[in-house]
Amino acid sequence: MNLVFFAVFGVILIIYSFLNYYIGLRVWQSLGIFVPFLNSRVYWSFFWLLVFAYIIGRVSKNFLPYAVSYSLTQVGSYWLAAMVYFTMAYLLIDIVSFLGKKAGINLLDFKAGPGVGIAVLLFVVGVILFGSWSARSPRNVEYDVMINKPGNKVNSINVVMVSDIHLGTIIHNGRLVNMVNRINELNPDIILLPGDVIDENIQYFIEQNMSETFSRLNPPLGIYAVMGNHEYIGGHADEIAVHLAEAGVVVLRDEVVLVNDSFYIIGREDRDSQRFTGQSRKSIKELMAHVDPSLPLILLDHQPNNLSEHKKAGIDLQVSGHTHRGQLFPFHLITGRIFEIDWGHLQDGDYNIIVSSGYGTWGPPIRVGHRSEIVKINIQFQ
Repeated sequence: MNLVFFAVFGVILIIYSFLNYYIGLRVWQSLGIFVPFLNSRVYWSFFWLLVFAYIIGRVSKNFLPYAVSYSLTQVGSYWLAAMVYFTMAYLLIDIVSFLGKKAGINLLDFKAGPGVGIAVLLFVVGVILFGSWSARSPRNVEYDVMINKPGNKVNSINVVMVSDIHLGTIIHNGRLVNMVNRINELNPDIILLPGDVIDENIQYFIEQNMSETFSRLNPPLGIYAVMGNHEYIGGHADEIAVHLAEAGVVVLRDEVVLVNDSFYIIGREDRDSQRFTGQSRKSIKELMAHVDPSLPLILLDHQPNNLSEHKKAGIDLQVSGHTHRGQLFPFHLITGRIFEIDWGHLQDGDYNIIVSSGYGTWGPPIRVGHRSEIVKINIQFQ
């Protein structure tokens, strides 16, 4: 297992280094050589520090001063996004230049002056600034869902669902405060958190007293959450569950709860949990062994998979996240192919699924092509 991991990591590192060398070379050719007194050795030293800043910041957090490791992580995370758009811009320029030369036309010559380099730099900076605003300016998305079952004591409920908050190294308590204020304005009856609430490490949640921030949420029917893959990646899933519970969040780990004698909330473990715990999650059939199928069934499952299985089991509404809808354009084209639905509301007979693009971000604190969001679901029981 370790050999496979190191082999995969090595391949990724080689590809990452090659792409960055390509970017660094093009930036030097189109801009760096025109900067007076800029030495190529100095340029490449700073460039490679920038390229590996995120990795250095994450690895060194236990032995470098917090301010240093945090700054490296922040700068490096922005570079991860910039790298995508530098690559796209310079590849496009190279293709246009190649086709121009084939046609006997000299187009976009790097050596003619700094114009090309300045244009690319302005483009990437513009995308990063817009993407940063997009990530930090969540919008409210609203859906209406009809469930063809009686709710006993309630005819309707106002649900707020927030996925993929990723509290941790990048997303701090200030963003959580904003989220809590936004949710309280929606006056929900119940709050659902379908995974990736905390990004791997519980340290920041504890140090910044995020439990106190969560305690300001007090919907009458409670707050329910499930684990996502990132709670397991950091190896702190059990500790995370304890601290969320102390914050007033009911964490369902392959568990079912009857809410107000009116409807069930079913919480599945993340499908990737087996890789980290060695134990497979319960099947949906096992989870539903003791539920009353005549009552509405609402499922929390972090990743929007097993849709046909959940429909067959009689689930009325599934809420998921995980996809971020690609987070950076054009990666939504990939998530759109991987998942049957990577964002929005899909209804198939009596089965409904709503997938959120998420409130937070992973890696770069940037969103291009899709904003962060808080989801409001108006459920009518019939």
